[in-house]
Amino acid sequence: MSKRIEVNDLNVYYGDFLAVEGVSMNIEPRSVTAFIGPSGCGKSTFLRTLNRMHEVIPKAYVTGEVLLDGDNLYGPGVDPVLVRRQVGMVFQRPNPFPTMSIRENVLAGVSLNNRRLSKSDADDLVERSLKGSNLWEEVKDRLDKPGSGLSGGQQQRLCIARAIAVQPEVLLMDEPCSALDPISTLAIEDLIDELKTEYTIVIVTHNMQQASRVSDRTAFFNIAGTGKPGKLIEYDDTSTIFSTPTEKSTEDYVSGRFG
Repeated sequence: MSKRIEVNDLNVYYGDFLAVEGVSMNIEPRSVTAFIGPSGCGKSTFLRTLNRMHEVIPKAYVTGEVLLDGDNLYGPGVDPVLVRRQVGMVFQRPNPFPTMSIRENVLAGVSLNNRRLSKSDADDLVERSLKGSNLWEEVKDRLDKPGSGLSGGQQQRLCIARAIAVQPEVLLMDEPCSALDPISTLAIEDLIDELKTEYTIVIVTHNMQQASRVSDRTAFFNIAGTGKPGKLIEYDDTSTIFSTPTEKSTEDYVSGRFG
């Protein structure tokens, strides 16, 4: 299911303001790619361009290309809703729908896409998605209870189950562990490692150790100063970025000398 992402000279704007400038990179299928860099350097903004969520903000737009197995997500006539079905998103804070049960939360994306399922197909999808997010054994006896009643780590895995229920090819994760305790964080990291056998995964993280643990490749973004656009400084195998980076600013960041 997973697909290759190719980004060519992407510029990201909020109205007249250039937020991210000139990003080109290839993200391989069935891999985990981490975006690192100081706050405000455009990591999350760039991540949201990969499933056209950036455009939800008024006057936000991009120039350049994002290709998913060769198909330009920004091509004429491309429906952003279909793009977001192919490229799922898991946000920084767990956001299960508070009025919905665990079961309804898993099926929420499928319902929004107007897919009609029989009860048995829906039951199978719920079980498969919750097993895929390593949550099934913990919640299988309380599927009709509110999703908001789960712990923070469980809620985040419920959001991952909701994302994979619509069967995307790519999963984007914007600091998925920043609101979680260390044990829940480890559970999510283990899950990411399992999910990459089926999905292309891109994760934004401020946690250097997490980037080194979970990712195959790492992209370092930086910003020259307030009001300047964020830029991709270096992109390489994670082991190279953390041991022998080419750019001094990358070395300074991963070694903790700034940021």
